[in-house]
Amino acid sequence: MKKIIKHMTIVGLLVGLILTSCNDDFMQQDPFNSLAEGSFLKSEGDLPLYLNQLYNVYAQGHQTGNAYDYTPPFYITRGSQLMYGDLLTDNAVGFTGPDGNLANRLQGTWQAPSSATTALTSTDNTGWRWGNLRTINYFLNHYRDVEGSSPEALNKWVAEAYFFKAWDYYWKIVALGEVPWLEKDLNINSPELFGPRTSRTVLADSILNCLNFAAQHIALPEGSSADGRVNRAMVNFLKARFCLFEGTFRKYHTELNLQATADKFLNECVTACNAIISSGKYQLYDVPSEVGNDPYWHLFKLNGMTGGNHKEAILARVYDGEKLGHGTSRYFNMNRGNASGRYCKGATKDFIDEYLCIDGLPITSSTQFKGYDGDDWRELDNRDPRLRQTVVKPGEYITIFNRDDHGGAIDKALQGLKYPEITYNCPTANQVATAGPSVTGYLIIKHWTNEQIDNQSSTSGSQTAQIFRYAEVLLMYAEAKAELNTITNEDLELTVNALRKRAGFNFTTYPNSRLTLQNIPQDNRIDNLYQQYAGYVPSPILREIRRERRVEMAMEGLRREDLVRWKAGKFIEKPIRGMKFTDEKQKLYDGTNTDKTKSAPKAILNADVFVDSEGFIIGYPKSPNVTGGVVKWDDKYYYNPIPLQELELNKELVQNPGWQDIKR
Repeated sequence: MKKIIKHMTIVGLLVGLILTSCNDDFMQQDPFNSLAEGSFLKSEGDLPLYLNQLYNVYAQGHQTGNAYDYTPPFYITRGSQLMYGDLLTDNAVGFTGPDGNLANRLQGTWQAPSSATTALTSTDNTGWRWGNLRTINYFLNHYRDVEGSSPEALNKWVAEAYFFKAWDYYWKIVALGEVPWLEKDLNINSPELFGPRTSRTVLADSILNCLNFAAQHIALPEGSSADGRVNRAMVNFLKARFCLFEGTFRKYHTELNLQATADKFLNECVTACNAIISSGKYQLYDVPSEVGNDPYWHLFKLNGMTGGNHKEAILARVYDGEKLGHGTSRYFNMNRGNASGRYCKGATKDFIDEYLCIDGLPITSSTQFKGYDGDDWRELDNRDPRLRQTVVKPGEYITIFNRDDHGGAIDKALQGLKYPEITYNCPTANQVATAGPSVTGYLIIKHWTNEQIDNQSSTSGSQTAQIFRYAEVLLMYAEAKAELNTITNEDLELTVNALRKRAGFNFTTYPNSRLTLQNIPQDNRIDNLYQQYAGYVPSPILREIRRERRVEMAMEGLRREDLVRWKAGKFIEKPIRGMKFTDEKQKLYDGTNTDKTKSAPKAILNADVFVDSEGFIIGYPKSPNVTGGVVKWDDKYYYNPIPLQELELNKELVQNPGWQDIKR
């Protein structure tokens, strides 16, 4: 077995785990070029060095490799899963060109691959990958070989290995469903390689056992900085995320006949969240008033060592562009439009419509909602403050930013007003967008940074990746308790209302914006969508908690997983629409508005922009097999296929339902 660690890249991740500081001796360790099996694990000091290689694999952040690498567990999109994981959902429209798995799934042409042995940049990846698990199992089978330490004294390192093993299998159960549970570090002829898939019940219990062992024996408590290793809060976070997935998957996927066991996992989710909350070590991020009134947007633009040094970060990956790896400006600088061939994207109208108005009411019943007309993106006004910190209102953030002028200040008086480019055709090298391409007219600005250190650093960005954050703990806690029918007003105050308060809701001026069990808004629009596309309608309180999750966790790569576990994959079939391309907007984008104070790139109807009968932009207007912006869902997409070669090699394996199989 070979061990390859890029110098200081692992350290960059560990600094993100630390949140405050790092052990200098550890930072100076030279990289290992290779690791011969059976010759390395000789002393206890070897154990953490061996485990270091796993941090880079699982806590990926905004990646460290090529910007076009595919990211597990779904291998759908290229680049940072945190930014692009929502592209093939009802949250966002993605790049419409021939972009591997994204285009194949969009067009319904993705087939079971022949092999799983191709590189990460291949379009064939399904999540059927076992090399990293072999590394973990090697450790678990050989850690007792170290000299001078009892097995009991080594449990803290075993706990760390089990944390990563649980993470690996969590990805696998999400992507593939049932897979073999392996406990040995196997060779090419090991008989375990030719066994059947492990039942979901045994598999899920095994993952939970790993996490419970890790939570009990991990050395570092919640919020510990120490030397930047896994702490108990990280273990409990992963446990909560896994248990919420498994509990809700069992509840809504009734074809499994496991509904009776769903509550076990939901209760475990509550327990894990409660452990993090009750520790008192974490809180929602805020910014001083002199910095601004947009802590939500600010959280995702943090960079450098301070990017993980805040109490919302449970697990963050820190970059400094040099010693600590690099990672992000090449992904998010493209929002300015000068990264040809990368993702053109845009938020969907359906996503925009889900945000409440500032009075706590949905758009269908609030007097605060302004509609979609005019040329001023008025539908973004008077809404949940997170909306304009996620999707740009022209004249704010990126549409008044120029990194080359006035020190990159976000200042409309200095920079003028640049409207986002609206085009179905992703710019090429000879078609540089002026303010960032948006397929739908709703330009996404979450994760976008105006920091010059990032915007001028090309491939050496220092923007922090927020991987596990406290806000998600609050949402998982609220959702699990709602599913268990045990949620209280005190729970809502601790969770949903805390998130709304941080976002900027004013409970005094608009008391209905505070969610209580006695104050749940009606929303027939969303209820009807659930009935039409999911075949059920959640309780009003659960609907509101799901809304809160969609809003708070938007563009963090979780939406597809949520739709899968709720058995709501057909939400993908909701017509994909963008903003209303009104007569006023057509005039704005007719190519004559080129003055610095009001600059709008040309967008021609039925060439760059296609609209429906009501004037709303159609997503994917020319993609094959997509009619009228409607992407077809197939229930087989609840699982990825097993590569055909694996089925040929192992006659005990059974293909996932609906996917191409081999002849037996």
